[in-house]
Amino acid sequence: MALQFIEQVTKNTDSVQERVLSEILTQNAETEYLKRFALNGATDRDTFKSKVPVVTYEDLQPDIERIANGDRSPILCAHPISEFLTSSGTSAGERKLMPTIHEEMDRRQLLYSLLMPVMNQYVSDLDKGKALHFLFIKAEAKTPGGLMARPVLTSYYKSEQFRKRPFDPYNVLTSPNEAILCPDSFQSMYTQMLCGLIMRHEVLRVGAVFASGLLRAIRFLQLNWEQLSHDILTGTLNPKITEPSIKERMSKILKPDPELAAFIKSECSGENWERIIVRIWPNTKYLDVIVTGAMAQYIPTLDYYSGGLPKPCTMYASSECFFGLNLKPMSEPSDVSYTILPNMGYFEFLPHDDSSPITLSKDSPPRLVELADVELGKYYELIITTYAGLCRYRVGDILQVTGFHNSDPQFRFVRRKNVLLSIDSDKTDESELQKAVENASELLKEFNTSVAEYTSFADTKSIPGHYVIYWELMMKDSSHPPTNQVLNQCCLVMEESLNSVYRQGRVADNSIGPLEIRVVKNGTFEELMDYAISRGASINQYKVPRCVSFTPIMELLDSRVLSFHFSPAAPHWTPERRR
Repeated sequence: MALQFIEQVTKNTDSVQERVLSEILTQNAETEYLKRFALNGATDRDTFKSKVPVVTYEDLQPDIERIANGDRSPILCAHPISEFLTSSGTSAGERKLMPTIHEEMDRRQLLYSLLMPVMNQYVSDLDKGKALHFLFIKAEAKTPGGLMARPVLTSYYKSEQFRKRPFDPYNVLTSPNEAILCPDSFQSMYTQMLCGLIMRHEVLRVGAVFASGLLRAIRFLQLNWEQLSHDILTGTLNPKITEPSIKERMSKILKPDPELAAFIKSECSGENWERIIVRIWPNTKYLDVIVTGAMAQYIPTLDYYSGGLPKPCTMYASSECFFGLNLKPMSEPSDVSYTILPNMGYFEFLPHDDSSPITLSKDSPPRLVELADVELGKYYELIITTYAGLCRYRVGDILQVTGFHNSDPQFRFVRRKNVLLSIDSDKTDESELQKAVENASELLKEFNTSVAEYTSFADTKSIPGHYVIYWELMMKDSSHPPTNQVLNQCCLVMEESLNSVYRQGRVADNSIGPLEIRVVKNGTFEELMDYAISRGASINQYKVPRCVSFTPIMELLDSRVLSFHFSPAAPHWTPERRR
């Protein structure tokens, strides 16, 4: 049924899109926002495109703040705004409030319902066991007008659709709802890990939302395995678990099991944590985590802990809208393409070219490309119109068309449209920095070392300013660490990987100083996450910021530095290579 639905909507991409836009414009015709553009009841694409401008969050912020402050009139959407979804706070610096409506939950639920039927074509017997998924909620905030403001996954886990979901053999979780819905992240993680260990032979897939979340769970096991095995040995729950609903649920699950306790001790007490996931959960078929975009840098560490298990990326979604899914989920992370489902919203595409950015004018909206009309190989910025009232909204994602399923295009997620580092006229984005770190980390392989985590900042206190990259290293053999000379060379390899504008600034203009790597103590980035969570970040949506500028974070990082390394020479640059 689910596969039939996918076939049906992807064969009729353009007509579905036409219907979706008409439905949205009909539903929201009387809203204050659409009335500003004098559509006069028109629901066709041409009128919509000629009259309604392409906007950013900043353009909508005054309207969103009115809703947040309690204005219940139909400003953006005819349906009442049910809550705000907070966008990932570290994706672009500030937490954005995305208005949503009750029926959007059904649309998200529809996309979730398609994931396992697709996966089942590639991996058999997923209905014969359970999923160990580390899922967390974030305590909500309330806007001055009384609406909830919370991350999209917290909204979903707290919804009736999730809490009272019907039994589905393909989606049985080891984690009880009581643990997932516990706002105390220690009690939640501890209980979920304990259940995962107790049911270790039933676990067929292990995951979290982001790759970083799964690595945090492994780190949690490293720090807490003794207490966990004690609970399993004695059949008694850690006294730090005080949430009554969890204690009641665990009384039915936790029984003394000396054999399992001894097994956990034998696996976790040693130095070697290679392949720990398949050692503890031997029936795991794949890791269920997001490893595209900025999460790609965790792949080597995940491979180390899992023995190279597949890492399917199943869906493409954001706080603004759930977009689509990966119809070939077992492809390599570097080959992942998402099929945008035309029923989820109305999608337009702004052609994107780094070398000649388009300036959008309010007076003459650009001619955007329809979902069915994008061209293979080309890059686009995604523009969305949603049932919840966002119209021609710039999400900020850059996508590349990789192919088609029936008449429906498939896209590779390239990056968020943003600039991470800039000293002069140079502009280094997330994917460039990621590539530079990957290239430099090749030099560490002979020392059995990899970059476990990194961030950066543009140090403009020095003259000229220079890039500073913080590295936390994972060494398999601490008696054979990388030498200072090699770490200095890593700085140069990073510089060679950066764009020609940067290299020109280093070589010809002397406007940028030598790149610096600061190696920090192990556990530093975990402290960074704890700090972000203490300031209100969501444990589910937390992503290590690839660039930092906030003084307390800089002070934390600098207080953990073990060594400083600088590029020993200027990178190669000639005018002919300028782009």
